[in-house]
Amino acid sequence: MAERQEQVTPEAMMTRIGQAVMLHHGGDREEARDRFLGLWAEIGEDGDPLHRCTLAHYMADTQDDPSDELAWDLRALSAAEELSDDRVAEVVQHEGALAVRALYPSLHLNLAADYEKLARPEAARTHLRIARGTSDALGDDGYGDGVRAAIGRLESRLAEGERSRGPDGGSEGDSWGPPRQRP
Repeated sequence: MAERQEQVTPEAMMTRIGQAVMLHHGGDREEARDRFLGLWAEIGEDGDPLHRCTLAHYMADTQDDPSDELAWDLRALSAAEELSDDRVAEVVQHEGALAVRALYPSLHLNLAADYEKLARPEAARTHLRIARGTSDALGDDGYGDGVRAAIGRLESRLAEGERSRGPDGGSEGDSWGPPRQRP
């Protein structure tokens, strides 16, 4: 397997991940998930952190079980913590290349959404605060605007859920809400 990892250029792996993402966005969730799993086997648990972060980030979206989605999002965050701006710039070779710190608002937003789905509002709020606190790293563009808007929507849903709790602390209608938005 190590030989195969060395043969695949960083750009080629990102292209293959992107192809699986397109399958998912095109509605073929199961095929995308299968391809992601195959790519994950090639990359390995100790493979390139950028590949692991990107793949896990999108693999989470293909999961049926919120616990599995959370596990993949945690893998994405763990891999992001190993990344450097130089590594990201090697692959994203254009002016204004994405800085690692710009990944954190989305990664924490996804974790907050996962915890909301799992009825763990305190964990959701914790990650939502981190997402909001790191959102200054986002650009003033469509991606940044989309992530900031999604943070606001989840903040509203969590606040509404807090207001709808009955006197016994139980929920009177918490909504899981739509799946996380991708820019």
